[in-house]
Amino acid sequence: MTPDQFLRQVERENLQPAYLFLGAEQYRRKGCRTALLRRALPAGGTDGLTRHDLEEVTLAEVIDDARGMSLFVQERVIWVSSAEAALPRGKATAGDDDEGEGKRDDGSAELASYIRNPSPGVVLVFDAARFDFEGEDKTKAERVRKFYAVVSSVVEFPWPDPQEARNLALEMASTAGLKIGREPLDLLVEATAGDPTRIATEIEKLSLFQPGGTVTNDDIAAMVPNAQETTIFGLVNALARGDRQQALALLDTLVREGEYLPLALTFLGGIFRMALAARDAGLRSAQDVQYRFQQLGLPMWRSRAEQVWQTASRLSSDRLRRAVELTFEADRAMKSSRPDDRTILEDYVFRLTA
Repeated sequence: MTPDQFLRQVERENLQPAYLFLGAEQYRRKGCRTALLRRALPAGGTDGLTRHDLEEVTLAEVIDDARGMSLFVQERVIWVSSAEAALPRGKATAGDDDEGEGKRDDGSAELASYIRNPSPGVVLVFDAARFDFEGEDKTKAERVRKFYAVVSSVVEFPWPDPQEARNLALEMASTAGLKIGREPLDLLVEATAGDPTRIATEIEKLSLFQPGGTVTNDDIAAMVPNAQETTIFGLVNALARGDRQQALALLDTLVREGEYLPLALTFLGGIFRMALAARDAGLRSAQDVQYRFQQLGLPMWRSRAEQVWQTASRLSSDRLRRAVELTFEADRAMKSSRPDDRTILEDYVFRLTA
């Protein structure tokens, strides 16, 4: 079920004896956790809340705790972090064979027995936040789901798509008493890579910076990290579309903002090179891009992976190679005796959008 469906269920129906929270997104997970604790522990506070981490205890020990009776509280929530760690070694990261370590007692039998006869007043939440639903993580997430198949109530927390991120940002801005137009909204979502947690943080900063006001592009550029980088990525998008007018307008914006143009060219070249590598490797999502470059020893934030993937999706391999060649020529020109970096970049834009 989705987080919204879970919130409606918690509000209107009896709680289930166990839930599986599956997926890497944290903002909506936090809201669901708060709603569950508010409903399950009417007295409030954290009385009755027990935390376990399956990196430190076994699943069987968690089930023993759930079966135990408390002398002090009638309602309990047992929050089980690192739920992926219960899978037999190799199952979460490798194949499905049952050889060797996979045959050891993993607590699944105790869990199935408990679900058939759960303790009254106890809610178990298995929190599996390590894997996403894209790329190679998708297979691992499905293995986690299969292991906890006896838990019928599964709440999924995928990364939101761009429209969902925009809707969340609008909702957060409205709650904070801010007015935000379409263009600054898109800039905010792009600068945060659509990460709801980062959007919430930036909305809070903007509400303190300009309480009850209207958020402008300048406010986003001043307050949100990566906003100027987002302007450069907007330049990448314009070049990918062959939109010379928009590309020149964004270049003018960078000049007015005091951007060091050789650094901007370095960023452009890096995006084009990584996009070419991603396309040549046949990568199919931002998650694949992030995982591939991390495998190569190049740490990459999700926002950068999204940028690389979008660029690879919009440009053919030939156009990407042409972009890399022109970037090299522009960089060489900037290092020569030619005095005006802007003129070099304008020529770069004209040639790339020819």
